[in-house]
This record gives sequence, C-alpha cells and structure tokens, in this order.
Amino acid sequence: MSAEARVAELRLELPPAPKPGGIYHPVLIVGNLAIVSGHGPVRNDGTMISGKVGDTMSEVDAHKAARQVGLTMLATLRRELGSLDRIERLVKTLGMVNATPDFANHPQVINGFSGLMVEVWGEVKGRGARSAVGMGSLPANIAVEVEATFELKSE
Repeated sequence: MSAEARVAELRLELPPAPKPGGIYHPVLIVGNLAIVSGHGPVRNDGTMISGKVGDTMSEVDAHKAARQVGLTMLATLRRELGSLDRIERLVKTLGMVNATPDFANHPQVINGFSGLMVEVWGEVKGRGARSAVGMGSLPANIAVEVEATFELKSE
C-alpha cells in the first residue's frame, strides 16, 4: 500500500506545513536523499505544543507531541515532494526532547514519532536508524524536535 493510501486509511489529519523560521531549507534533496530540517509539534490550528518533560509536561504527553511532530513532518514532505509516495524509506531520525536533567526516557518519547513512521511505511521501510537525546531547551520551548533523512524512490 502506498504511503498516501496509508495516511488516508489511518485517517491521519496533517497540520499546516510550517514555514521556515530561519535561513534554511525545510527539505533538502541530495542525490536520492531527502534531508528534513528539525520540526516541532504543530497542532492543526497552527500553534505549537510546548513544555519541558519532567516539569510542565508528562512523558505520555511528550510521546503524543513526538507523534504530532511526525504529522507535521509528513505535511512538510507532502508540500515539498508533491506526494509521500516519492519516499522509499526512513533512513535516520534525530529526536530531541526538551527535558529536565533527571528525565531519562528520551527514547520512549521519540517512539511517538517512530511509531507513526512505522504505521505509514511499515515495519521495514518505516524503521530507520535513530538517536534520541535530551536538551536543556528547544526553540520557543517546544516539547520535542525531530530531524530525519528519507531515501527517495528512483524515478
């Protein structure tokens, strides 16, 4: 099943694709790779999910925020590529969690993003290499930021 068909089947509602907040490309195509700049959790109304895990946000809510980052990234990929069906597979993810120094479950939070990628592309193509780390702060106090690299299908 294609990625676009899977998004429809899952009834995923993608938020508006965010505009760059600085001097960078949201998606840069290099050879057969789509390198996606860091994305935050944009809600469907365009606002961001903010908070610090271990202080103002629970691990469960941060996991949901990471999933929302995935939806936001799908919106950007669709806008930039024209269709999610151009993507062959997820290659690499870097997930950053806005967390207190004593919070240690960063991988479980980023599973919110990773689980969505598996839902869309399947167990093999939706599961890539990954790093999940904690940060002392993130821009605009967002809860989670994720950057990723995808392999594009041969044309």
